[in-house]
Amino acid sequence: VQLQASGGGLVQAGGSLRLSCAVSPTIFKPKIMAWYRQTPGNERELVARYLTTGSKSVGDSPQGRFVISFDNAKNTIDLQMYSLKPEDTAVYYCTVQDLKTLNQYWGQGTLVTVSS
Repeated sequence: VQLQASGGGLVQAGGSLRLSCAVSPTIFKPKIMAWYRQTPGNERELVARYLTTGSKSVGDSPQGRFVISFDNAKNTIDLQMYSLKPEDTAVYYCTVQDLKTLNQYWGQGTLVTVSS
């Protein structure tokens, strides 16, 4: 399983950005998926998690501003971010877990920079 994250970049505070994580092979349909973020010197922080049973959760800071979704046709995990703040600046990582093997896979990370 390979994950390829994209969509990061520089945005002004208050702006929006959409991250996408392509999951391959497309025959692999993740049941548990999430986005994390990390800043230098800190541990990875859960941003949002999505279970295909319908359960979604979002971290405290992004609550009400970030939305996680899965596009079954494209096999991508998307993170729509609104009302971005400078403190949202981080490298964002997507991850999935294979329920058969319990292996967890990570994308390479995409940098989001929010200017004030």
